[in-house]
Amino acid sequence: MHTLESVNPSFAAEVQAGDVVVAGRDFGCGSSRETAPENLLELGVACVVADSFARLFLRNAVAIGLPVLPCPGASSAFSPGCDIEVDLATGEVRNNDAGTVLHGEPLPESMRRILNAGGMLAILKSDRLETLESLRQEDDGRESG
Repeated sequence: MHTLESVNPSFAAEVQAGDVVVAGRDFGCGSSRETAPENLLELGVACVVADSFARLFLRNAVAIGLPVLPCPGASSAFSPGCDIEVDLATGEVRNNDAGTVLHGEPLPESMRRILNAGGMLAILKSDRLETLESLRQEDDGRESG
């Protein structure tokens, strides 16, 4: 996989499940397809925190279930390998090694719901299953009545 290869040639080989990617301004710029956030998700990235995001990347990331958080100043507040905690609801990003807390832009409840469900496809599948179960129950009620 060649994810972020132009920035760090060994990124794909070194990233570990649960890692948080911290990036600069306009992260994801130039990427209008879901494959960019999908590759990060496939590599096990738990969240991307960036000074800012390209609008399409942010929307695509949420749609596929990759947590993202805009947090101005994040790129200069963290170093590779530091211990990071991210709270999407409050927008807090903690650098546990340095003991600092940054305040990013909390994601709206609607986006957090999509992320919690695992992405839009998971929501659509869940809604479809609930609808089918409801129809099945209606049919069962008609047959017994």
